[in-house]
Amino acid sequence: MIKISNQQVIYAMSRENPPVATVKSGSEILFETCDCFSDQITSAQTPFNELDWQRINPASGPVFVENAEPGDVLQVKIKRITPKGDHAVMVTAPNLGVIGNELQRAIVTLVPLENGKALLPGNVQVALKPMIGVIGVAPAGEAISCGTPDSHGGNMDCKEIAENSTLWLPVNVPGALFALGDLHAAMGDGEVSVCGLEVPGEVVVELYLHKNRKLPLPMLENDEAIFTLASAVTLDEAASLATRNMAHFITDNTSLSLAEAINLLSIAGDLQICQVVDPLKTCRYALPKAVAAQLSLCIAGEL
Repeated sequence: MIKISNQQVIYAMSRENPPVATVKSGSEILFETCDCFSDQITSAQTPFNELDWQRINPASGPVFVENAEPGDVLQVKIKRITPKGDHAVMVTAPNLGVIGNELQRAIVTLVPLENGKALLPGNVQVALKPMIGVIGVAPAGEAISCGTPDSHGGNMDCKEIAENSTLWLPVNVPGALFALGDLHAAMGDGEVSVCGLEVPGEVVVELYLHKNRKLPLPMLENDEAIFTLASAVTLDEAASLATRNMAHFITDNTSLSLAEAINLLSIAGDLQICQVVDPLKTCRYALPKAVAAQLSLCIAGEL
């Protein structure tokens, strides 16, 4: 198995990033990751105002996928996500997150992780569901900070990007230049405080290259649903784009008209929020696999 160290990181996704490894389609790769603060927080007494904000959301990589060319599709099968350590880090601070304007001071919190649960204030225990916050490829144009999501992937903070899910990404530059990081031991939709349970860890993925497959990317699938993912300046724009992409995915791959696809989504689909705290907001549209199967519809093509 190919291993990517957490010492090999980028803070922006760019065609200019030199690859740290070259892999073939079908390769299994283990990525070691830092937490979103580059492991700068070592205790609850770590001064918030001394954090280096140029070292936020590191992504391990990138890796160059042989024969990947612009217009191709990269399939990322997420086999395993393993948080490391016995605690997660969280921060809240004035003017961060959705209601940070009501906070008077910054607070750094170390959240214990025990027996598959996070131990939160008030004796609340929440089951862990590890997920990947930052995952993507180099964009076609200018470099994009790892803190920002867009059509290349990036900081989508989608809680469904978890074990046993599959992410589909566009290849924008030769080799794709795939990277990932920013693991969360758990996170709720919205990520309203501006962070989840931030942890370092390991991720094992398999990468597959697909030629001649036209998709409204990024897309995601798990055992329950197919998702279109979309990021935009406003939540309204992201919601509209995610919905439009799913409707056109249906019409491009079935005999349904656009009006029929829209009606189907209004009854059988779910528009969901991923995050509202990054420079671009992210939504996902979920089409249940049970519905997709009736249409012989799958991301890979023919069933």
